[in-house]
Amino acid sequence: QVHLLESGGGLVQAGGSLRLSCAAAGGRVTVATMGWYRQAPGKQRDLVASITRDSNINYADSVKGRFTISRDNAANSVYLQLNDLKPEDTAVYYCNYVFGEYKCWGPGTQVTVSS
Repeated sequence: QVHLLESGGGLVQAGGSLRLSCAAAGGRVTVATMGWYRQAPGKQRDLVASITRDSNINYADSVKGRFTISRDNAANSVYLQLNDLKPEDTAVYYCNYVFGEYKCWGPGTQVTVSS
C-alpha cells in the first residue's frame, strides 16, 4: 500500500511562490504516473500537472508557464513549484499515484493566495 504526504502549502500574496512536496512510502514514484490535483470549495478536483514514468509531463492550461512539476527519484518524491500565484489558484492541492489499476491520494495541502 502506498502512502503519500503533501507539504509546503500556505498563505501567500498574489505574485508569490510556493513549492509543494509529495513524499511517497510503500511504492516508487519512478514506476507510477504522479499527479498534482487541486480542489477549490464547491468545485471538482482538477488535474494541475502530471509526470509519467517516462517523464512525459502535462499541465493544465491555466498553470502553463507558472507551475513546474518535478521528481526526485532518490528522495522518492514529487514536487510542484508554483510561481506567479493568483487568487484563483487557491485550493487544496492533492498528490496522486497511479500504477496500473492501483490509485491513491494524499490528504492534501492548502494553498491560499491573497489579492
